[in-house]
Amino acid sequence: MTASISPATSDKAAKVMLWLSASIAILTLLFILGYIVIKGLSVVNLSFLLDSPRLSGAEGGISPAIMGTLCVVTVALLAAIPIGIGAAIYLTEYAPECAATHIITFGVECLAGVPSIVIGLFGYAFLVIYLGFGFSILSGGLALMFMILPWTVRASEEAIKTVPQALREASLALGATKWQTVSRVVLPSAIPGIMTGVILGVGKAIGETAVIMFTAGSSLLMPTSLFDPVRVLPYHLYILASEGISDRMAYGSSVVLLAMVLVINLAAITIQWHYGRHYVRN
Repeated sequence: MTASISPATSDKAAKVMLWLSASIAILTLLFILGYIVIKGLSVVNLSFLLDSPRLSGAEGGISPAIMGTLCVVTVALLAAIPIGIGAAIYLTEYAPECAATHIITFGVECLAGVPSIVIGLFGYAFLVIYLGFGFSILSGGLALMFMILPWTVRASEEAIKTVPQALREASLALGATKWQTVSRVVLPSAIPGIMTGVILGVGKAIGETAVIMFTAGSSLLMPTSLFDPVRVLPYHLYILASEGISDRMAYGSSVVLLAMVLVINLAAITIQWHYGRHYVRN
């Protein structure tokens, strides 16, 4: 006869395995972050952040790359968030349950799985060449928009679905129109979930290299317009490391990039917390 394991023993074993899994994930993250910070923190100072690069990036600072990264990500967000939230509102609140709706949803999910190199080549062919935007901030931002869009649509769609139907019915019963209900009741309640999709999209976009190298170009000059080429931080890192220009500067740039991702995530989490607390309280 086989010995049976008691429910209490299996419960303890499951807790230990889950604890070990979480610990390994956290320790791996801390190891990677610690290694990069130790290697690159000594490089980061005010002149490194504010100066322009010299000798192809071996000396000087990374201010044009920082500005280029912020500009490209801002263009991507300004393009992706309205389209993504609008598509999610249509799919959840207005679109009838039919084959076309399922096809749209399937297409959004497929877009999330498209390799970045393919999106980069599409951006080069369509934005840079066909539309004539050239290697520019606008081309890079719009190409990144295609990467952020599916995350925004799916997260917004799921967040809107979690809003209780009773809130919609109460708003409509008080005489509000469909759009007033969506804009003043549903969307504010869904903002924490929507911001989760935005965080995931920004985290994915801000570290992309393949898309940017085909669309935004590679200029070490400070951009002055949306049609100027730029070199964003991930691509700058790639150039410094792959061509052996300066490992020291590459690690310093990595620290700055991690700090930018952290600040953006903290800002989004703050918005989540604000709206979540406000609507839970009320």
